[in-house]
Amino acid sequence: MKHDTRYLQQLDQAHGWHPFTQHSQWCAAGSEPLVLAEGEGALLRDTEGREYIDGNSSIWTNLHGHRHPRINAAIRAQLDRVAHTSFLGFTNPPAAQLAAELVALWPADTLTRCFLSDDGSTAIEVALKMAAQFWQHTGQPRRTKFVAFSGAYHGDTMGASSLGGIDLFHGRFAAWQFPAIHVQALADLKKLDASELAAVVIEPLIQGAAGMRLWPPGMLAELRAWCSSNDVFLIIDEVMTGFGRTGRMFACEHEEVVPDFIALAKGLSGGYLPLAATLTTERVFGAFLGGPERTLFYGHSYTGNQLGCAAALANLAIFREDRVLEHLAGKIARLTALLVPLKSHPSVSDIRQCGFIAGIDVRGATGAAVCVAARHHGLLTRPIRDTIVLMPPYCITDAQLAQCVRAIEQALYETTA
Repeated sequence: MKHDTRYLQQLDQAHGWHPFTQHSQWCAAGSEPLVLAEGEGALLRDTEGREYIDGNSSIWTNLHGHRHPRINAAIRAQLDRVAHTSFLGFTNPPAAQLAAELVALWPADTLTRCFLSDDGSTAIEVALKMAAQFWQHTGQPRRTKFVAFSGAYHGDTMGASSLGGIDLFHGRFAAWQFPAIHVQALADLKKLDASELAAVVIEPLIQGAAGMRLWPPGMLAELRAWCSSNDVFLIIDEVMTGFGRTGRMFACEHEEVVPDFIALAKGLSGGYLPLAATLTTERVFGAFLGGPERTLFYGHSYTGNQLGCAAALANLAIFREDRVLEHLAGKIARLTALLVPLKSHPSVSDIRQCGFIAGIDVRGATGAAVCVAARHHGLLTRPIRDTIVLMPPYCITDAQLAQCVRAIEQALYETTA
């Protein structure tokens, strides 16, 4: 299909409003926003026919590549039945099947209940409301405080934003947020009165928006032990790390941790459709049984959407049948090897890697400038301030992975010369 690129750019600049985008630059004279129109595998194509490697998996969502035949077929088949029906007081086949399959990924009798929603923020929101309401139902109304970590990012809705520990994103909304407690490390948590705490929330192994900052090994397991001994819920945010990003299906598996709540999104549908899930225990679920006043007062119009659930079921089938995690181990090792020479680049101050996630700190140029320059070498990604994120789809080839690193290297030379 032939597109009029300039016409589309003008329409967007006149009427669009993009997330985390400064529009004085986007709409400036001479600005030509990239208009992405097609994709296949690890590649994206713009309306001018230029190809790029999707170096951040379309904001950390796409797992198996664009236009994957299995996921495409699952969505088309569901379209021939129905696209969406209410989940309030009804259920549907793909939603029921997805809940069962997600629960089956965990040890028996641990995370047994699944609440479906729309995105990472809402997956966190529902965990917060479940935890708060649980303590109300069980006669412990003093447990109202939530603890999060400095540098945390758990989403942009007001509840999730309250947990955020990055002032640039969250500080301006402080007057409308609930008073979450932010701690630097586990030692600070131990100084708090646990009898007032509803839950502790953490991104396991690695903090994403903090610049791909790694937690010390063993920290997550120690946090689980502290929460258990103090009867404080542990909410794990695996919106970014879930579904293989760290080399295991879930990051918390690396330290044999099972949380009380886990928030899943992004890769849940394979990067196709908005879908999220919050899993929790039978203990939590049981506190909501009884009269109408014990109902969970939370829900969205598109909860349990059939198209999203069909995509997610296909995504999980691909993991099982194509042995994705097994093959991913070699690609993680390949990425590690490719990044070694880049560490000695004069404009690189640090590189951190966790599975198939890499954060490259640059100096002498802004991260945004480096990412724009990398486009000319066939790579699309976004920075977190001056940290370049490399998080490609799992289908990427070794040659494409090498091209990603070369593109960053060339972009660094061009922007810091």
